[in-house]
Amino acid sequence: MINTPLTGSNFIGGARSSLGEESFHAIRAEDGSTLETAFSIATSEEIERAVVVASQAFPEYAACDSSQRAGFLEQIALNIEGLGERLVERACEETALPTARVTGERARTCGQLRLLAELIREGSWVDARIDTADPNRASGPKPDIRRMLVPIGPVAVFGASNFPLAFSVAGGDTASALAAGCPVVVKAHPSHPGTSELVARAIIAAAESTNMPKGVFSMLHGGKEVGQELVVQPGLEAVGFTGSHAAGRALFDLANARPKPIPVFAEMGSVNPLFVLPGALQQKAEQIAKGYATSLTLGVGQFCTNPGVLVCVKSEATDAFLRAVSSHLAESVPGCMLNEGILRNFHAGADRLSAHGLVTDLTKTEQPNGRAQAALFTTSARHFIENRSLQEEVFGPAAIAVVCDGFDQLEEVAKSLKGQLTASLFFEESDAVAAQQILPILTRLAGRVLANGFPTGVEVCSAMQHGGPYPATTDSRFTSVGTAAILRFVRPIAYQNVPDEFLPAELQDANPKGIWRMINGRFSNAKTG
Repeated sequence: MINTPLTGSNFIGGARSSLGEESFHAIRAEDGSTLETAFSIATSEEIERAVVVASQAFPEYAACDSSQRAGFLEQIALNIEGLGERLVERACEETALPTARVTGERARTCGQLRLLAELIREGSWVDARIDTADPNRASGPKPDIRRMLVPIGPVAVFGASNFPLAFSVAGGDTASALAAGCPVVVKAHPSHPGTSELVARAIIAAAESTNMPKGVFSMLHGGKEVGQELVVQPGLEAVGFTGSHAAGRALFDLANARPKPIPVFAEMGSVNPLFVLPGALQQKAEQIAKGYATSLTLGVGQFCTNPGVLVCVKSEATDAFLRAVSSHLAESVPGCMLNEGILRNFHAGADRLSAHGLVTDLTKTEQPNGRAQAALFTTSARHFIENRSLQEEVFGPAAIAVVCDGFDQLEEVAKSLKGQLTASLFFEESDAVAAQQILPILTRLAGRVLANGFPTGVEVCSAMQHGGPYPATTDSRFTSVGTAAILRFVRPIAYQNVPDEFLPAELQDANPKGIWRMINGRFSNAKTG
């Protein structure tokens, strides 16, 4: 099934479905030509059916032993790798991303699946807590109470345009929801439908070979109307989204307007400010300038961690530093963006900054037709603080440098910014006092603070936090990358005085899984009773 020609179908619980009359074709991002295969836009009936079968599959899938779910995730990874160059070639066609980038993203996607498989196979992630009974307590009998995390229910996942694998059909949202025990309904991104189908079929084949229940995975094609209709389906319990602020906020509002509101975990991007303190500017200006230009242009600037705001203090070294950044950017090759709409929005954003009366265009490079050329603009800290439009993200390789009169003004700039995914700070030993002073501000501002490093590139690991205060995400308590991403799709349940044989294995006295648990306030992997 995995290696057969593309069908253009939706997939409802593993079965192909093309009930509608409307369809669309993928576009080759490099030249705008139409790719083969028409993809069927999901009908209302198909959207409803996908959620119904997910709801029907939920009790059985949630009850699967964690080792079974881990095997399912690992088989998905194997199947994706088994697609070979066909997957890479199709993704490159649909996105214009280079082969090396897509190959690396495939490895990250499969690594993410395997990391979550390891997490749930070990089992301690369920945060089991046990307070044993004390019938002789002086203040009155104390009941036996046992608490753990359980899956929340069917989850809708929205594929992202800029990561056709790692934040798409089998990306972090899908992987963490499946790991938690939640069936998934994916709304594929229309910019890479062929890539999406190939990965969907790999997941379906894995579900079949590991005997997962029908309905554990479905995938739908379509635009925003399909997404909006999906979010209001009564059987859904949560939504995972990566994309623009406008789309993420619209889904968030829809989900909260439902008769039964559900959480939307939306990652909506940010400008990821990078602060350079005077000592660092004095000692490493060229090194920072080159690294910054590389970070800004990586992937044609189409990373949610793209450093779109550069903040420094006015000094003798500042003008030379900004000229160096501008020179490196001017030398970069214009890039093809993911789709025509993203390119159009980038050009509009760059033109808006170029025409702004309080902004200076340092690169002064014309934007070529069909491509994005890196651009650097500059303004004063006062103008940046007073004109909120200058703080808006331009998705692509464009940045604004904010020049401050002193450190106090640099702090004001940091305090004026809205919530961010990342904030970076470059400093030397001579900047230690200032660095310690601004660090708490950056901690409040962002979900990840970097010292002397660039934010593009998100490590998939247990300690990663990819999420930040609104509007970077809708819930800063959670991450969409790393093993902690699983916590978005669970809820706590407490059992009081429930007989041991009726309890989940994780809470039973014998601790058959051997996991770490909090027992009467202390962590232990021992038995109780």
